[in-house]
Amino acid sequence: MDDNKPAAPAGKIEPYTHPAAGWGALKYVALNLLKERVSGVNYKSLFAQNQPDGFDCPGCAWPDREHSSTFEFCENGVKAVAAESTSKRVTEDFFARHTVAELLEQSDYELEQHGRLTAPMRYDAVSDRYVPVSWQAAFALVARELNALDHPDQAAFYTSGRASNEAAFLYQLFARAYGTNNFPDCSNMCHEATSRGLPGTVGVGKGTVTLDDFEQADTLLIFGQNPATNHPRMLGELRDCARRGATIVSINPLRERGLERFTSPQHPVEMLTMSSTPICSMFVQPRLGGDFALIKALAKRLLELDDHALLHGIKRVLDVDFIEQHTAGFNEFARDLRNESWRLLVDESGVPRAEIEALAQVYARGERVIATWGMGLTQHKNSVPTIQMLSNLMLMRGNIGRRGAGLCPVRGHSNVQGDRTVGIEERPTAAFLDRMREVFDFEPPRHHGYDVVATIAAMAEGKVKVFVGLGGNFAVATPDTPLTFKALQSCELTVHIATKLNRSHLIHGRQALILPTLGRTEIDVRGGLPQGVTVEDSMSMVHISYGINKPASEALLSEIAIVSHMAEATLGSGAGRGRRALAWPAYRDDYARIRDDIEKVFDDFYDYNARIAVPGGFHLKVASREREWHTASGKAQFVPHQVERDTPIARASIRYGQRLMVMMTTRSHDQYNTTIYALDDRYRGVFGMRRVIFINQADIDMLGMKAGDWVDVRSVWEDDVERRADGFMLVAYDIPRGCIGAYYPETNPLVPLSSVADGAGTPTSKSIPVLLSPGAMPANGGR
Repeated sequence: MDDNKPAAPAGKIEPYTHPAAGWGALKYVALNLLKERVSGVNYKSLFAQNQPDGFDCPGCAWPDREHSSTFEFCENGVKAVAAESTSKRVTEDFFARHTVAELLEQSDYELEQHGRLTAPMRYDAVSDRYVPVSWQAAFALVARELNALDHPDQAAFYTSGRASNEAAFLYQLFARAYGTNNFPDCSNMCHEATSRGLPGTVGVGKGTVTLDDFEQADTLLIFGQNPATNHPRMLGELRDCARRGATIVSINPLRERGLERFTSPQHPVEMLTMSSTPICSMFVQPRLGGDFALIKALAKRLLELDDHALLHGIKRVLDVDFIEQHTAGFNEFARDLRNESWRLLVDESGVPRAEIEALAQVYARGERVIATWGMGLTQHKNSVPTIQMLSNLMLMRGNIGRRGAGLCPVRGHSNVQGDRTVGIEERPTAAFLDRMREVFDFEPPRHHGYDVVATIAAMAEGKVKVFVGLGGNFAVATPDTPLTFKALQSCELTVHIATKLNRSHLIHGRQALILPTLGRTEIDVRGGLPQGVTVEDSMSMVHISYGINKPASEALLSEIAIVSHMAEATLGSGAGRGRRALAWPAYRDDYARIRDDIEKVFDDFYDYNARIAVPGGFHLKVASREREWHTASGKAQFVPHQVERDTPIARASIRYGQRLMVMMTTRSHDQYNTTIYALDDRYRGVFGMRRVIFINQADIDMLGMKAGDWVDVRSVWEDDVERRADGFMLVAYDIPRGCIGAYYPETNPLVPLSSVADGAGTPTSKSIPVLLSPGAMPANGGR
């Protein structure tokens, strides 16, 4: 901090006493539309969101009920649309006025506020500026650098979850025809534990429910989720469930406002009477990383209840018929539960045994139970065992493949699940690669590629020299920020396909390109015909999306056009490495042709173009929903796991005692992934600032501090690398002792690259051991 310059005043901490959504949401919607200067003609896009003849929300992946409601959008969906529909522009003149060094001084929020990118740009090292480049020259540069590499695995192709099925499929076709399976994608950072854990238990890494199941469920267990911020339309379903008497339980270290009370903007009576609907009737707050022990404790208690029922000749708690007909491995699993220590499970979960037994009773009473979860379960070292233990728990009572019950992982970005379905996968199956060879007549690479963490390490070691990003904000979304920055800067070429300026564009390689693309809301015409793209939501529904807004610039190309041009420039000659020319021009002229070829590769996409013509689209079959088990045994598999005690956090705790805190990173309410819409987090009572630490008051007292004090944060890892983030205000909050919460990306520098989920590689952003020390208010007042 400059001692001669006074720090800017910090924002304020003020308890928020209102229910989630309601008039507060409408107020922030209006403020956001004004701030983004959305023109009147683009307001109509709000009413085309999630409609049959409109576009799919570019925000979260929560499914749409009927594609017919006039008001089928939420506060954060409006923010996403407003950000894309903004009248603010980042032109060639903007880049002429600002060096990259100057732009790096701006916050992520400030960078977001400049508006839409309008023309392709190339980095010029002499002036430290981005300068105009023609599309043809940009594609030629990509081709030249890719073809100059010694091996295709020296390139990595990152994918954001906002890419459509068509763009993602074309992208993986390009990279595999080029010769690599290096597909780091946003799945690697969020639900990878789901994708890797569930195939071992139920045979497929997807959820087993649809929205119709929410109408029939009598019990919902919500693990590690904050729907009010991350997927607000889910609250509408939870509201309906609560009003018809379903029991809803929140299982989360943070007691979130959106799961307490909700006022639905879609229901005039609630709005006009200022009333609300209570959502959860029970809140269970495990310590960070304690979910595995809690779920195993629930399974152990369920077994005890069943033993009691069997002894007294009353109705069994377990679904014995289901277990006998549809599962394997139960006896070994039950033996492990009986041998497990109650004391260990209570200590590791951080939940009193009485609360565990009460929650087990809730689950045992439920006849149709849905278990939903977010990244609160998936960003830990033991996240794969946790997902499998939750699957075990649901199998014990036959709650998979039963209507009104099932597994419900809730994904983040709108098409993160669809991208994986159509081939964005660094560990492809042999069957998929065989089909690719059969359809496209080339031999795809067979070895596994790099995920996100491995890509960063490979760039840092000089093994990856070209990085191509299809959307997203890779530099900021990823862990170990200083190391990631250095890794990207070591590349020969970085390419970013994007709608708006972000920090990743400023953390560039020796050469760099920014390629501006159409957004989901914008009209895409090829050959005189409007083109639609498809997405898959969290519940495996696939539907088509058409933009309705005029493009932000005449120079913009669609993601599909950009990918196909890059592929044609790189591979079109067919020379070298056994390459052959593919139908790139035909693909970009008619997106239906891409869907025709997706159908050839994936049997579940049969009659693709015909089925998306039906309003609402179609459901991709999930075999486990029909009690078909694509596992080695041909049955749903119980998988026992031990509580891991010798962990980095446990070892750090021995060394530092009660001073050690376990940190989770989280979003604010005015944020979607790395996109910062504004500086408020009103449900948590934070206004005008982001550099805050949520901490139990007893821990504040233990540290000899008080709420409002400023602290520096240092992560404790076993590689002796200093990782720190300075200047955070302490905010007293309802969170378990020894646990703290803070926003990302501000705290991503504290997450070691090597701290990942076993078997999934996901950064452990929800369980980082840290120490707090007295600090000072930063010059920007904590913004």
